[in-house]
Amino acid sequence: MASSSSYNSPCAACKFLRRKCMPGCIFAPYFPPEEPQKFANVHKIFGASNVSKLLNDLLPHQRDDAVNSLAYEAEARVRDPVYGCVGAISFLQRQVDRLQKELDAANADLIRFACAGAIPPSPAPHAAVVGTPRQRGGGGGGGGGFYQTPHSNYTFPYNYHCPWNGGYNPHGGGGDM
Repeated sequence: MASSSSYNSPCAACKFLRRKCMPGCIFAPYFPPEEPQKFANVHKIFGASNVSKLLNDLLPHQRDDAVNSLAYEAEARVRDPVYGCVGAISFLQRQVDRLQKELDAANADLIRFACAGAIPPSPAPHAAVVGTPRQRGGGGGGGGGFYQTPHSNYTFPYNYHCPWNGGYNPHGGGGDM
């Protein structure tokens, strides 16, 4: 990034700190005048002096990544003072874990159906329950009873997972969304 001082406009850091932006300003390449909140957050959380020391200790090619990390953490701390970006990471990790469980359940269903000899069709809107639970294949094992379409030899479990059904957990227990 070009230094903002060449356009006679101080960088966001110098403007915030109410000082003259010098040609060699360490903040100018990373805190342009169009992004004043970026520096305000970083200053509030880390302090201008600490950020200046950090940037001076880094090699020039590392500074952009460091400023982006500081800005991300500062914004996360402003939004969530207790957990910061760790709260966001934890939320995303729980989401990954939940989705992995759903994927494992779907893969287990696919294997079970493939071993049974046929992959069932998608549910038809006119599907109806046919026979008693014992006749439908219900009883022991996962999935419970089965629906059958009127003109089909294929069956599929009635409790298949839909992402919009409000936290259905194929492994039992309540939804943890």
